[in-house]
Amino acid sequence: MSLTIYDISEKAGVSIATVSRVLNGSTKVKESTRQKIMDIIDEFGYTPNSSARAMGLKSMKTIGILCADSSDIFLAKAVYFLEQNLQANGYESLLCCTGYNLDVRRNYINLILSKKVDGLILVGSNFIGSTEEENAYIRDCSEKVPVMILNASYHHENVYSILSDDVNSMYRATTDMINSGISDVLYLYNSTSYSGRKKLDGFRMAMESHKVKGYEDLILKVPEELTEMESIANYITNFAKEDHTFHGVIASDDQLGIAAVKYGQQNQISIPKDLSVIGYNNSILTGCCTPELTSIDNQLEAQTRSLVKTLIGVLSGQDMPQKTVFPGNLVRRKTTEF
Repeated sequence: MSLTIYDISEKAGVSIATVSRVLNGSTKVKESTRQKIMDIIDEFGYTPNSSARAMGLKSMKTIGILCADSSDIFLAKAVYFLEQNLQANGYESLLCCTGYNLDVRRNYINLILSKKVDGLILVGSNFIGSTEEENAYIRDCSEKVPVMILNASYHHENVYSILSDDVNSMYRATTDMINSGISDVLYLYNSTSYSGRKKLDGFRMAMESHKVKGYEDLILKVPEELTEMESIANYITNFAKEDHTFHGVIASDDQLGIAAVKYGQQNQISIPKDLSVIGYNNSILTGCCTPELTSIDNQLEAQTRSLVKTLIGVLSGQDMPQKTVFPGNLVRRKTTEF
């Protein structure tokens, strides 16, 4: 019988990474687990040779990628970078767009695991729920294959997180705006995902540390059903008409940032003289408005490279860091003067 590393992990009830460690002679595996794996190998007459080890120990050379929405600019770019990096390392990928429903997501994961992929990549912080019950499916997956999470953090065995430091990035950007003399800052967001919560935390921390009073009144959640720039701009206009005054806007993504620029233009507000705007993600959208949008670069391409490097290391039996965090950088353009 010709066994793959996936077959061995399935029969032993352990992850692919654990099998790989045993086959590579790692000492960081319990003796009872090592013996169970070796018994299965002996039973079915599987003897990996040196060339098989170099090629990933007869793995399927396929990685499952899940994202919620491929039309999202951030997620689409992340998937592109991941696929390019995987191909460069000799791996193919299977992509599923899951939407945001938890039950549908579980079904897609079961489907992609049935294809005997070597690892699973979850693209986007929406995959991390706020309760342990919501994250049970991640723990279940990690018993079968390594689970890589991009743009969020979840601590569990055989789960690896690669993300940007949203808290400190947003804190520094908010501080820069406050130090420029603008403390009446409107914070725009439309998501309460893991990343969304961290960004809001960073904004609040900056406001608290600078003792800005009344800032909570200028935190505005844009309804998720508002997806067009003009509708979001109109929503901001209606908010401003409710006696809310602000001379700065910080948005949790670039789309919201551009909507804020559009709001200023619709209401004859000079940007950046009378209204400064900062977006987030430093996406291609930053050049799609006039003036061009200042934005926080979360180093997405570097994150994806690190994720694939970590995954390849895990699959080859190496001990890899379970969490890698990248700093964000403010890229200044024409919607700010500081």
